[in-house]
Amino acid sequence: MEPLKLLALDTEDLQIMSAHLQDAVLRVADIAYVPAEKRFAMIANRFDWEGVSDDKGSSKEGFQRRRSAFRFDRVLGVQIQGVEQNAKDAVLELLAVQFEETDKPEGHVTLTFAGDGAIRLHVECIEAELRDLGPVWKTKLKPEHADDGDQAAGT
Repeated sequence: MEPLKLLALDTEDLQIMSAHLQDAVLRVADIAYVPAEKRFAMIANRFDWEGVSDDKGSSKEGFQRRRSAFRFDRVLGVQIQGVEQNAKDAVLELLAVQFEETDKPEGHVTLTFAGDGAIRLHVECIEAELRDLGPVWKTKLKPEHADDGDQAAGT
């Protein structure tokens, strides 16, 4: 499969990006905010949901994860909740990326993590990119989500 490269300029684009990033895992050390450049970025190991081939969620060739970069431009500020910033080796599991408009096109992008962690970006507008960086590897485990809304995932 070809490496993924997506741009998001509106809520619909961001929803597509969020679907590709669901269950991505990353270390706290792989998150950066550069206020002078108005840029927020992270490197994650995303689960390749496109490779899951049948209705039962199995794949003939096994499952894959891909190293990917995800960035937002035009970021005015960042708020962090439930993420220990000094625990650089702590692993986070990204569940969703959502946008809430405040004063069009300005708003807040929220990155929601398992375990009640969240990062909220105050953005001038939606301007994001998701790009696969190259390495792909097989994994035996597919992230699972309980029907009652509790989150549990294998990596």
